[in-house]
Amino acid sequence: MERSLRIFSYLFHPLFISVYAIMLFFIYGSYRFDYEEVFVLTIQIVIITIFIPLTFYYLLLSLGKVDSIMLSETSHRRIPLVVHSILLVVLLKRTIPLDVYPELHFFFLGCLVSTVAALVLVLLRIKASLHMIGISALAIFAIAVSLHIQERLILPIVVLLLCNGLVATSRLVMKAHSHQELLLGTGLGVIPQVMLLYFWL
Repeated sequence: MERSLRIFSYLFHPLFISVYAIMLFFIYGSYRFDYEEVFVLTIQIVIITIFIPLTFYYLLLSLGKVDSIMLSETSHRRIPLVVHSILLVVLLKRTIPLDVYPELHFFFLGCLVSTVAALVLVLLRIKASLHMIGISALAIFAIAVSLHIQERLILPIVVLLLCNGLVATSRLVMKAHSHQELLLGTGLGVIPQVMLLYFWL
């Protein structure tokens, strides 16, 4: 059982949330895009939110600044969160402008707010679950897309809410977080997304 739960910590690692978000957007969104546009946008987002952060991670690992990709130590989170914040700004400015992809723009803007908030907490030596920030933000995005297109996306919403519970349980089983850190991460993921719904629903 413990091994099965660990899978959710890797499957829903914060680095992969951006890919799940664009998949959700293209599958259930109200717009129709050609395959070339979907491919180009997906590749750009994967490079900015996965490949570049992984490159920085291995650099930090070689320098002894981090000990694992889960960033279990609070002090190890500073540089990765700064890098991630900068990359999200680049993504918002260059790849998903407001006038072309408003739904994705506000989702990633919410992610930027959550990342900066997590960074501030790290500087205060307070640890929040980055996994819960990511998966809870994604669940709110699914609900927002459902409201936006005025269709009941029951299956993806239920699956993502279930995954929220499984990820939280996984982090507890791995002894990576306390209940308070999981709740704090959930709050950091949910609140910015909910606040930004006003601008695109």
